[in-house]
Amino acid sequence: MFGQFLRENKIAAGIMMFLRLYLGWSWLTAGWGKVTGDFHAGGYLQGSVANPVMSGEEVVYPTYVAFLESFAIPNADVFSVVVAWGELLVGLGLLLGVLTSAAAFFGVVMNMSFLFAGTVSTNPLMILVAMFIMAAGANAGRYGGDRWVLPYLRNVFRFRKNDLDQRKQPLQEVLER
Repeated sequence: MFGQFLRENKIAAGIMMFLRLYLGWSWLTAGWGKVTGDFHAGGYLQGSVANPVMSGEEVVYPTYVAFLESFAIPNADVFSVVVAWGELLVGLGLLLGVLTSAAAFFGVVMNMSFLFAGTVSTNPLMILVAMFIMAAGANAGRYGGDRWVLPYLRNVFRFRKNDLDQRKQPLQEVLER
């Protein structure tokens, strides 16, 4: 019932627009500062390995620390570009309401990475807001670019709800035999 409200109601779309704008501005400003500044993720990554999340004397996320040591730190230059532009593009997607669910998803991926690295900050709040945006689906971008972009993409990729139903029919016939 609540999920249907989030996905179909115009009032929910308005609420999602404000949440989307708040979250988008947060990502955009963080990314803009990195893209236009002298950002390099190497120090952050090394600090995350040197001071991992601990529970007593035990590392809580040893697999993530191993990933940082063996892959992220050797490729810190690439990670710097991906993080900076990722934050900026997630922010743009949310602010413009274009590919809103995808932007919220990739924002959550970055937030979770920051949490695994031990940075709490505003990440839990950002994840919570993004979860509501993702639950709302296309309705979160109803008052944004998704209103035009999603129908265009459905047409380009020829994905229609009726097509999906027709693809299910032969499978159902086979299963009924």
